[in-house]
Amino acid sequence: MQGTVFGNTPASAVQGGHVLIVDDDQEVRGLLSTYLSRNGLRVGAFPDGSSLRRFLAREQADVGLVVLDVMLPVEDGFSICKWLKRETDLPVLMLSARVDEVDRVLGFELGADDYVCKPFSPRELLARIQRLLRLSARLGRPETEPVGRRWRFHGWVLDTTQRALFPEQGDAKRLSGCEFTLLNALVTNANRVMSRRTLAQLTQGRDLEPHDRSIDVLISRLRQLLGDDARDSRIIRTVYGRGYLLSGEVQAEASAPA
Repeated sequence: MQGTVFGNTPASAVQGGHVLIVDDDQEVRGLLSTYLSRNGLRVGAFPDGSSLRRFLAREQADVGLVVLDVMLPVEDGFSICKWLKRETDLPVLMLSARVDEVDRVLGFELGADDYVCKPFSPRELLARIQRLLRLSARLGRPETEPVGRRWRFHGWVLDTTQRALFPEQGDAKRLSGCEFTLLNALVTNANRVMSRRTLAQLTQGRDLEPHDRSIDVLISRLRQLLGDDARDSRIIRTVYGRGYLLSGEVQAEASAPA
């Protein structure tokens, strides 16, 4: 089955606003496509990962985000999310009827930028999509900011123009949107405790639900990238009962556009 593209938004207006929906439920695809299109987005709808891959192989330039169902035939959403994060820079918002914390944690571990449980409010989903699109647009257009910022800390450099993390010697580390936002927040507030609630609002645009470990998972991933032992962390410290802080000296410098 081929994917379907909805919306009549002019090409000049859809840069960063082209959303792809992957869900095997035809009714869900149709309802979401209609709702998002009526709210100014261009939408492509696909029943499985294979049709999504074929579409992205042809035209990826103006795609802004993928809304990805977890429970799909043949290949589940987790596998597709892992592939998307390995092969593209697209933000991924995962949908699932499974409310288990384990599934949410796995989604974030694989690089998902947000996770919404079914049933959901279309209005809330639209707000989350728009937030991710705005974030992606800001991070992906360094030409709008003639001078960016580079933060040096603990032998690492976070370049906000390139949205990249570099060791002082070596290759860049790819960051997901949530990872970049979280690390940038910690670096720009170095030696100040940031609560899990504040970090969730910055990275996911929402308050944490009870027992939600998504911020802890993101912190764990950042520690792995930084080579920071969680049992004796030198860079990102846990302040029990309060949140997290990035410790040590941070130096700021201007960076030229990439």
